This record gives sequence, structure tokens and C-alpha cells, in this order.
Amino acid sequence: MNLHEYQAKELLKKFNVPVQEGIAVETVAAAEEAYRQIKTETNNKFAVVKAQIHAGGRGKGKVIETGMNGVKVGKSVEDIASFATGILGGTLVTIQTGEAGKKVNKILVAQDVYYDGPNPTKELYLSILLDRAKGQNVIMYSTEGGMDIEEVAHSTPEKIFKELVHPSGGLLPFQARKIAFNFGLSGEAFKNCVKFVTNLYKAYVALDANMIEINPFFKTSDEKMIAVDCKMNLDDNALMRHAEIAQLRDITEEDPTEVEAGQFNLNFVKLDGNVGCMVNGAGLAMATMDMIKLAGGEPANFLDVGGTANAQTVEAGFRIIMKDPNVKAILINIFGGIVRCDRVAAGVIEAYNKLGNIEIPIIVRLQGTNATEAKKLIDESGLKVQSAILLSEAADLVKLAVA
Repeated sequence: MNLHEYQAKELLKKFNVPVQEGIAVETVAAAEEAYRQIKTETNNKFAVVKAQIHAGGRGKGKVIETGMNGVKVGKSVEDIASFATGILGGTLVTIQTGEAGKKVNKILVAQDVYYDGPNPTKELYLSILLDRAKGQNVIMYSTEGGMDIEEVAHSTPEKIFKELVHPSGGLLPFQARKIAFNFGLSGEAFKNCVKFVTNLYKAYVALDANMIEINPFFKTSDEKMIAVDCKMNLDDNALMRHAEIAQLRDITEEDPTEVEAGQFNLNFVKLDGNVGCMVNGAGLAMATMDMIKLAGGEPANFLDVGGTANAQTVEAGFRIIMKDPNVKAILINIFGGIVRCDRVAAGVIEAYNKLGNIEIPIIVRLQGTNATEAKKLIDESGLKVQSAILLSEAADLVKLAVA
């Protein structure tokens, strides 16, 4: 589950991780009031307006309707009002959203941290995620933080450092000091960095996060270390331990079809192809998608109905797949281990009858427990459903359907 910047920062503050303070608002009037409050609290006329969407690259991104960038710095209430007007309700396109962009429903009015002081400022990069190959968490960091971190990783990968953290031991003090040293910090900034990294790792573990990215990780002119931005992704499977965090989910940022599928406990990911897939088991789903490509088609989705497929889940799967106008055929590929194939076949027939006339070809391949009985049910149903037992048979039927 992805979080907005303002949500992630509020969670980090609970672990004593210093962040750029701000106020999330939904209207221009609220943005003006937030600016006045921040100006009073910080005694600084500068403030930052940030679009709140689940995507990076907001600073370079542009709102389609107004051409305004997703992050703007203002020094008056008039500036803030102008930026809020140009961003709120608009569609922000960034390098991570694709051409469709994302609608901006909230903005964050945040304090200015680039104030003058006795020392130079620094923009750094810091993230924590799981290295699946190593089986350990890894802290990735760089002295080259800011909007061009992707280019740094591509052109000068030697500037990206990695610190592996063993899950049984956690982040050790010498590792936090090593990170601060590699950042080139000293004195008060060094001490603050060690505290920041230590507390950030505690937050990562305690929140069951998949990823926390701080960019920029900022050293202020008075040697403070602050999270100016924060992207956070949490493990969906651990949300049962974090009921209060689960409530932060913003479904307006997610694909509506995937949200609907989740309501039926279906694992669904929309793709760009022309053959809809309904499969039980992620491994079988991946193999089915490969088979579709070999047959000359392109998978339109990943849809895993799990090991308890029945008439209700099959019907929900049908409805979700058919919402995609690009789908020219549907392939149902079920292995009957826990679930009996004849029950799935009965579910397909019931769902088909409920949905009425379906114009696109439907191919059903059932293998495993009671596969023969299932094929007989499909063949004798009188419906326009083609059945197969072998994967090669299903592949041939898919090839004909998309030819």
C-alpha cells in the first residue's frame, strides 16, 4: 500500500525522524490559511506547495490543464493561492505516472528548509528496501540527492552506496556511522545523521514497510538532517497488524478495476493485451500469460482467483475482465487440486447465464480433480464456451480467437 508524502511524514515523526513540516489541504482557501500558519511558526515568508499523488518526479512534472509544475516555491499568500489554483483538481503528469497522469486532490503546504545559515546545505539520497536476492534489508544512499537521482543511478552508479542489514541483528551503530561518514558529514550534522538513519530503520521495521525513500535527505544550513520528501510503501499482508495505518489507504490513487477485484479477494493486475486471463495460482497465471504470448496474443490482465474458485468469484472475474474494451477473448485456466474442476465448470456456467449473452470467445481449460466431468458439463451446457484439457489445446483455441 502506497502512502502520500504527508501521511508518510506523520508516521516518521512518531519514530523521532525529523521531517519538513507541512499542512495537507484540499482547497485554495485552506492553502492560504496553512501558509499564514507556517509563516508565523517559522518566521519565514517562503513556503513550498507540493502536489500529493502516488508518484515521483512531481517537481519536473506538469499539470495538463495549467502547465504548472507539481512542486512550487512561493513567498506570499498570493503566490500560494496561485499555485494551489493551478495544481488542485488538475491532472499531473510525471515520469512515473505515464501520459494519463494522476488527478491532484490534495496539496501539501510545507515549510522552507533552504534558509540561510552559517554552513552550506546538502541534498542527499537515502532509502531502505528489501534485497530479495540477499535476503536482507538494504540501505541505499548517495551524496547526489535531488530530482536527478535516476540519472545518477544510470550514469554514475558508483555514487550509489549500499549497506546490507542482517534481519536478526538489525542496524548496528557502526553501520549508521559509516553511512554518515560516506555522506561526508562531520560535527553536529554527523551526529544528527546517525540518529536519523537509526530511527528511520526502526520505522521501516516497525511499520512493516516494503520501501521508504527520502529524497532529498537534506542537511540544513544549521546542521539539521531532515526528510524533505518521503515515499513509503507498506506490505499489504501486514496491514492486519496496523489497523490505523490501513485506514490511510487512498483508493482514488489506485486503478478502479484493481480496487473492485480486491473486494472479491481476487489478485488482479491490469495489462495492455487482448486476451483476458482467469487462473488459480500465481505460478500458473504466469505460465498462462507466457502461453498466450506464444500463441500470438497478449495478456490483458493477471487475475488469480485463488484456491477457492466458485460461481461468485468466477462471475466477478468475468465482469472485471470484460470492462476492458481491448479484450478479444477470455481464457480460464484452472488446475483442480484443492478445488474440484466440476465445481469450477458449474460456476462458469452459472456466471455465464447470469451475465447474459457474451460476444467474445471464452476458452475454459480445466485440469486435475474431476477434469473429465468438468469438460462434459461445459460441452453439454449449450453455451458458447470452448473447453480444453491440455494446455496445448487451449493455446490453439486462443490462437484462433485472436487471429
